[in-house]
Amino acid sequence: MARVHGGLELFLERQRNQLPLWAAVALGLGVGLWFWLAGPIQWEALLCIAAAALLAGLLVVPGRSGMVLAWLGALIALGVGLAWTRSATVAAPRIDRPVIASFAATVTKVEPRVADGKLRLTLAPADAKLPPLVRVTLDLDQAPSGLNSGVTVQLRARLAPPPPMALPGGHDFARDAWFNGLGAVGKSLGEVVVTRSAPLSGLDGLRSRLDAHIQASLPGPSGSVATAFATGNQNAISKLDADAMRRSGLAHLLSVSGLHIAAVVAATMFLSLRLLALSEVLALRFNLMLVSAAAAAAAGIGYTLLTGAQVPTVRSCVAALLVLAGMALGREAMSLRLVATGAVIVMLFVPEAVVGPSFQMSFASVATIIALHEFSPVKRFLAAREEHPLQRLGRRISSLLLSGLAVEFALMPFALYHFHRAGFYGVIANLVAIPLTTFVSMPLEAAALALDAVGLGHPLWVATGWSLDALLWIAHRVAGLPGAVAMLPTMPTAAFVAMVLGGLWCCLWRGRVRAWGLAPLAAGALAAISVATPDLLVSGDGRHVAVIGPDGAPQMLRERAGDFTRSLFAESAGFDGETGWIEDDRSSRCNDDACAFSIERDGRRFDILAFRSAYLAPWADTVAACARADIVVAERRLPRGCTPRWLKLDRDSLGQSGGLSLVLGAEPQVESVADRVGQHPWSGVR
Repeated sequence: MARVHGGLELFLERQRNQLPLWAAVALGLGVGLWFWLAGPIQWEALLCIAAAALLAGLLVVPGRSGMVLAWLGALIALGVGLAWTRSATVAAPRIDRPVIASFAATVTKVEPRVADGKLRLTLAPADAKLPPLVRVTLDLDQAPSGLNSGVTVQLRARLAPPPPMALPGGHDFARDAWFNGLGAVGKSLGEVVVTRSAPLSGLDGLRSRLDAHIQASLPGPSGSVATAFATGNQNAISKLDADAMRRSGLAHLLSVSGLHIAAVVAATMFLSLRLLALSEVLALRFNLMLVSAAAAAAAGIGYTLLTGAQVPTVRSCVAALLVLAGMALGREAMSLRLVATGAVIVMLFVPEAVVGPSFQMSFASVATIIALHEFSPVKRFLAAREEHPLQRLGRRISSLLLSGLAVEFALMPFALYHFHRAGFYGVIANLVAIPLTTFVSMPLEAAALALDAVGLGHPLWVATGWSLDALLWIAHRVAGLPGAVAMLPTMPTAAFVAMVLGGLWCCLWRGRVRAWGLAPLAAGALAAISVATPDLLVSGDGRHVAVIGPDGAPQMLRERAGDFTRSLFAESAGFDGETGWIEDDRSSRCNDDACAFSIERDGRRFDILAFRSAYLAPWADTVAACARADIVVAERRLPRGCTPRWLKLDRDSLGQSGGLSLVLGAEPQVESVADRVGQHPWSGVR
């Protein structure tokens, strides 16, 4: 035992400079465990374990090992406390069942979704019986003139509780609504009337005017992308273009985040430093680096506010400010400590960001690039030296390609876990698209906006349009390549965590010990790709059922299932393509009220009956049909006499379990939304 402790002490001594980096990991682990564990009993047990680790580190384990153990326990406990406290702080009233209500409300946010022909309003109802904030969608052609933030409206709408996670492993919309303070979502019924107008002023007014100006100067798809760059408004981008950007791995360019903030900050600092240096008096009397850093910080903050100060943008702005502070103080501009500091700042104020893909992917990409360039062989290869300009250019291109490959590899687990898909050609697309966006499109757009003040911006708008058309062309070409997207069914959370911890181990330690992280990384990847494709998917309300066919395509129960519903089922099945219909299968027997079909797996046959009508069938017929089935699914409450051989999935049972994913065979497996969301306060499962 003494030898083990001595070896651990020696290891920690050698890695003492890396230990502070793990403080951010421990804090994030505490936050993540609060979201992962089921409920208060597990959270309290985790706090007790963390407290025991803290006390053991302080009182029992000697040396640096004890210090590390104590800090680990304290930071995990702090992470749990931050997440739990934040969840309680943002709690707001929610409706518990659908209602139709007529009410007056103040508009707090207007989001046009031009591609869908919809307008989404966030409202603060005057009626005390309704939640403080609700979100209502209406058709664009129903929107009255003068509808903007601050106005008062009168409307009639059907409101429902925020929708829970639709299927196990899907996106948890109810969690988003909880932390955004939304108590209901719905659709307007009839006309929306503006009863008290309000001028659109401040940043909202500037953002709206800028959107309109860009769309007028650059109509069409390129103008929609230009609007996203300038104000963060992606609502005008068509579904076709948005899907191409996702499939090609370029969707991050549409969301204002690290790349855009870095471009604005770097351009401002470069221009201000060059212009100030033209003055000999200023150059001799002032520290121009400090002045330029201050100007760049102001530009970054202004751009963040202009684009709506979304969490990813704020996080990127904080990171940029830390970089500027380091440069102004003469410290290394980018380091893993800086990344860890930025992550800690975000977690202290917005701990729920930890479980979101934006936080995870942005910090993972930056940490990967820094760790790669700190790796000794890479550092030696990229070190400055006397060489031919073509060799220097080749080395820089190699650096970009190597960084792109590393980032794509690092982000693949996150993309597969959150979105069930990952692009194979993203490195190639980004190798061209990122320089095009950073050094061509954004500078041209900024110059066009500046020259519009004197009426000379048109030529630059034309050039901006050409560059953005080229960006969209790249996206569509790459997205259309065979095998452009890899799909994976819902990944086990344990496999994802293993890959993340393995990647962190490889990035944060120094020396040969880094290689140890390959073991959990490989184990998690193996567990992820070994996950079985579900055979049957059932939504939480029982309305939608999908059988996964031999080709992996979900075959839907209802032909009227919308595009969004079909895409959710396809993602959960790990399928990239169009869904089919159960009744198209010759072996199924369907009428207007129900479908009966069978699934054979591992020599076992499962007979399934799925109701697709809200109308009640004769009691005797229903009971007889249930008796012949192994699984019965219905959106309504089925009679007690309905007793299938295995599972009865009606309104009552699905209200407890939420959506289901079933893997059939000799030993059937059932995973539910309730297993995923547990007893968290936003759980939609009764």
